[in-house]
Amino acid sequence: MTDTPTTPVKYRAIHLQAGRQRRVLHGHPWVYSNEVQMDTAAKAIPPGSPVRLLDPGGKPLGIATFNPHTLIAARMLSGDPATVVDHAFLAGRLRNAVAMRDALFDRPYYRVVHAEADGLPGLIVDRYGDVVTVQANSVFMDQRIDAILAAIDEVLAPRAVILRNDSTQRALEGLPEESRLVKGEIDGPIRLEENGATFFADPLGGQKTGWFYDQRDNRAFIAKLAKGKRAIDFFSYNGGFGVLCAVEGASSVVSVDRSQGALDNATRAAEANGVADRFEARRADAFNELERLNAEGETFEIVIADPPAFVKSKKDLAVGCRAYRKMTRLAAKITAPGGFLLCASCSHNVDPPTFAEQVARGLHDAGRTGRILRSAGAGPDHPVHPHLPESAYLKAIVMQLD
Repeated sequence: MTDTPTTPVKYRAIHLQAGRQRRVLHGHPWVYSNEVQMDTAAKAIPPGSPVRLLDPGGKPLGIATFNPHTLIAARMLSGDPATVVDHAFLAGRLRNAVAMRDALFDRPYYRVVHAEADGLPGLIVDRYGDVVTVQANSVFMDQRIDAILAAIDEVLAPRAVILRNDSTQRALEGLPEESRLVKGEIDGPIRLEENGATFFADPLGGQKTGWFYDQRDNRAFIAKLAKGKRAIDFFSYNGGFGVLCAVEGASSVVSVDRSQGALDNATRAAEANGVADRFEARRADAFNELERLNAEGETFEIVIADPPAFVKSKKDLAVGCRAYRKMTRLAAKITAPGGFLLCASCSHNVDPPTFAEQVARGLHDAGRTGRILRSAGAGPDHPVHPHLPESAYLKAIVMQLD
């Protein structure tokens, strides 16, 4: 795909402060507000505008989105200063993203667009066969939602499209939250496929965009260890881990979650995959259930703990780390000797070394020893921008315990 326009477009310009161009020149996709010459002209640029990014001497660095009111003031769209951000641009980026996923997966169930890594900063698109969910997490993307939907129609031709604009990131951009169906009809949970199994999701009312494709490979790994074993899955949501363990031959599986709707989807998946006789949906708070099982001395050969983010902002780091440590301690205590424990974190504010430290401390607190078999992140449909290592938010550690 080329970003070269057919007709010239004059975007307003912003200049970087002296000495602040190096990161962008080296490929970083973000410019912070304290790196911009935030003069009267820059402050007057409407949030969400595409701009020409210039170095302190006026040399063009490329085209970016701009919001003078946010910490991340500019997000790079292209290093070509002649780029025009139009339908062809959006459709081209979307086509490239789909082509990469289609090379990875033989079925149309995956994350289509993962923001900066796919050259569309602030945009998330997930695909459930002929149903698509869209999340615009920046003013720029929010203002162009009609153009984005037109590009999705051209490239994917879905029968239904859902806007899941209810992420906390939108508040940072001064955007309201909303979830609505913008095309087609949705009648109850939708069917999806992953790792050769069938699942169900609620993309209109469920968490995030309805399903967490990022754990695909980690689910496959732990499920392959489950044959003939008793498994329990905490924070199970729609049953992605637990049902797959049953499909791979677990003797019994318990999925624990507070949401009855999520457990209903998990039960529906167990029935669709022919494993309902070995599957139990248990509605409970995960920590309360962990405490209860510890008190009763019950153990499982497969234990999975994949919670929602405990650290949603940096101020929550200390409290969140203690929660990961406690989770690991309680989960380790109910893991049978020789059994396998998976602990995960989707908190982007917790880096991999910090999470690994909390897991190790939790094991020590439980009086358990063992070995790490796998330490992994998200699947390849959630690529990481090479200059944004902090976007590698998912951590999953699989251990065998003595």
